[in-house]
Amino acid sequence: MSRAISDAWFFRIKAATRDAIVRAGGVVRAGEITLSSKTEASRWQSVTDEGIIPIPAALALEAEIGMPIITEAMADLQGRRLSDDVAAVSEATCLIRDNAEVLRQTAELATSMALALADGKITPAEAERIDRSARALDAAVGDMRRNLASVRAGGPALRAVEG
Repeated sequence: MSRAISDAWFFRIKAATRDAIVRAGGVVRAGEITLSSKTEASRWQSVTDEGIIPIPAALALEAEIGMPIITEAMADLQGRRLSDDVAAVSEATCLIRDNAEVLRQTAELATSMALALADGKITPAEAERIDRSARALDAAVGDMRRNLASVRAGGPALRAVEG
């Protein structure tokens, strides 16, 4: 089946949707937030399903998790980026919280890896747990980098800009 959008766009939106759903607490919670079924929410993140998340659902998820993950991907695919306009909390507070989260996620990844390697082999289930921990660490580092970029740019805000 031919898509109305490019494969790169399709896979990028699916990945952003999957990240938003994970941060929201999974497909059941995402369904509740978006007033959709868990099956529909699952389809939005699945690369084997041609449908993508509707914009109202994406906005509802982003409002719940407090991060424009899907909107950011859409902006990037159009050659734009999002930047912050108004600070809700001080940069120092955000960075302290970000640092604590990166350290916590690093410890969780190390624990997952140590438990998996205890018997000298990693099973598919253990690999999945390690991957989930690594994804959470990636997300935490991404949050920290966004806040650091915001500080470097002179303070937080959220607007679409060229480039």
